[in-house]
Amino acid sequence: MASETIDLGRRRRFFGGREGAQKRFVAAVVSPSVIFMAVFMVLPIVWAFALSFFDFSPRRAGTPFLGLGGDNPFVGFQFYRDMTDFSSEATLNVRQFHTAVRVTLIFAFLVVPLNLFITLPLAAMIESVHERLRPVYRTIFFLPSMAPPVATALAFVFLLNPATGPINQLLSHAGVRNPPLWFYSPTWSKPALLILGLWGIGDAMIIFLAGLLDVPAQLYEAADIEGASGGQKFLHITLPLITPVIFFSLIIGIIEGFQFFTEAYVTSFTTSGARSGAASALGSPQGSLLFYSVYLFQQGFSSFKMGYASALAWVLFVITIACTIVVVKTSARWVFYQGGGLR
Repeated sequence: MASETIDLGRRRRFFGGREGAQKRFVAAVVSPSVIFMAVFMVLPIVWAFALSFFDFSPRRAGTPFLGLGGDNPFVGFQFYRDMTDFSSEATLNVRQFHTAVRVTLIFAFLVVPLNLFITLPLAAMIESVHERLRPVYRTIFFLPSMAPPVATALAFVFLLNPATGPINQLLSHAGVRNPPLWFYSPTWSKPALLILGLWGIGDAMIIFLAGLLDVPAQLYEAADIEGASGGQKFLHITLPLITPVIFFSLIIGIIEGFQFFTEAYVTSFTTSGARSGAASALGSPQGSLLFYSVYLFQQGFSSFKMGYASALAWVLFVITIACTIVVVKTSARWVFYQGGGLR
């Protein structure tokens, strides 16, 4: 009996007992994901940061270690200093960088609020219809968001073609003498892209609809007893209780707005002419569609300035994190959580 107890104790020390087995099982399950993130996410981020201090181009030969050193000279903070050059003697790359930042900020601060102002009333209208009709309306409004971004952009290029597009033809038949040139005009390219960006609002609408359905019905019943109007119920019951959903949508919208790429790239590339050398005309017409991500792609994969593109990527990362932190810090003043008040 004593020998069996000793053997059992040795087994527990060797295998760690039940608690140790559970820990090893969890580590075995989690470790593949950790290794994947370390190899394919953390390591590229660190490498890109190191690469931003070198004038690296894959066209150069004799790269000793991942583009660091050799024929790729060390430039230090030169790329970051150039981005802050606002003098009239700034290089073309620096001027394009400033244009890309301006275009991206304008679009992000337009499309994010418009997305919220459109999707919230839309979700409220769908929530107010008959229960049997809600799945139909949800499907109708959600279907556009399932379309591939490239296909959607090409469809809008066709629809908004100033010469043959059905939209301008309808405007001409309606008596508009000079219909907009849309993606072919620096004045109308951003409104056209804004319409394109608001086309796939179905996913955000579904999130708002879920938030509206989570509002306790007894609060509306109590408001009806007190004689509150529809507007008062929305301002004092609905809006405060869905502020967590608004907060989530705002964060996601800011991140996506700063990384807006596919639609801008496809429309710019298509309207500038899908021909040899058209990649150098990305952002046309006249830089009105030169978004930050498009400019980063142009520098990294068209001009093969990987060091400069890495610096651009890190600047975008810092700007996105800074704006996200500002929104998170200010959320304590306006985000209401049920049972917990403001946080």
